[in-house]
Amino acid sequence: MTHRFPVRIYYEDTDFSGNVYHAAYLKFFERGRTEFLRDLGIHHFELAKDGIAFAVRSMAIDFDGAAHIDDLLGVTTRVEAMTGARLTLMQSIERDGAILTRAKVVVVAIKTTGGVARLPKALRDRLAADGRTTAS
Repeated sequence: MTHRFPVRIYYEDTDFSGNVYHAAYLKFFERGRTEFLRDLGIHHFELAKDGIAFAVRSMAIDFDGAAHIDDLLGVTTRVEAMTGARLTLMQSIERDGAILTRAKVVVVAIKTTGGVARLPKALRDRLAADGRTTAS
């Protein structure tokens, strides 16, 4: 299953050429991941209360096309793999069915006091129940 989140491009997202500035795509991917988790019932503020946060371990991005002011984009997120502490996500940003940007993102669960943590059981269970991946 793929999660989709809409993003509108504003002037602040663009550079002098009128194209979306490359770093703005990172914001859009982050929003997509956050809304993906939110739709699974996982909220960052609740994780923080339990002393857990997510950190991006790695990200590989391909820029295939440019977005422009007033474009309505869709950020898609799907789980590629999950281990005890790591979640690998495939994300893309599209406009009218054409993919503009793609990213493979690896996030890890960490303790807010330092060190690696297991992915929250609720997240593992919800992803497994949703058929997105298997819990480990």
